[in-house]
Amino acid sequence: MAKTSSSPAPATPATPASYEAALEELETLVARLESGQLPLDQLLTGYQRGAELLKFCRSKLEAVENQIKVLEGNEIKPWNQE
Repeated sequence: MAKTSSSPAPATPATPASYEAALEELETLVARLESGQLPLDQLLTGYQRGAELLKFCRSKLEAVENQIKVLEGNEIKPWNQE
């Protein structure tokens, strides 16, 4: 019979539901990292998660930018917020 381990496998963080959720998690994570209150092993884990969140946000922004290029005829026009 094979032994089963009672300790759970490390949980892989879920993919964020949206850009906004990823950004919020990233901002919280950055604040925790900058506080200097995290143990060393959590610093590394936090940094890795932050890199994943940053990659997710950049890919979402790039996808939206590409959609805008298609809608604007492959040319991004300045956005006036007036």
